[in-house]
Amino acid sequence: MFRYISHLVKSFTLFELLQGLSVTGKYLFKRKITIQYPEQKTPMSPRFRGHHALRRYPNGQERCIACKLCEAVCPALAIDIELEEREDGTRRTTKYDIDFFKCIYCGFCEEACPVDAIVETHIFEYHFEERGKHVITKDELLAFGDKHETEIAKRKAADAPYR
Repeated sequence: MFRYISHLVKSFTLFELLQGLSVTGKYLFKRKITIQYPEQKTPMSPRFRGHHALRRYPNGQERCIACKLCEAVCPALAIDIELEEREDGTRRTTKYDIDFFKCIYCGFCEEACPVDAIVETHIFEYHFEERGKHVITKDELLAFGDKHETEIAKRKAADAPYR
């Protein structure tokens, strides 16, 4: 009976509406928190996942061994890999494409890779100007990895104690 009366009083006094307006009123005269984006950057989590990159070993050889674990674990089916076996018995990729429109940036590909070949960098400022450019090829991923290798290695080393 008490619940019914309490509910009746709250609905007639518009208690929920006043409660919401009190939150609005609390922040109405406080200093606003607005970031002027291109000039100012917001703090970024150390585990942020952005643009993908393929890495190489220090001797210049690509790391990917074409195990296809990243393709298998990708929930969005954004990764497409084709491979070939070399004369020395090793396997390497001939095609490594990532569709950025399908990718949900979950990081499973990076976690599944046994040789740290595929990584997600902290680069989030990228765009596509032409149709079809959202599918990033192996050569583009390797070039991106070469360009940002020092930053990737630094972030991997900083994150190593937590893995």
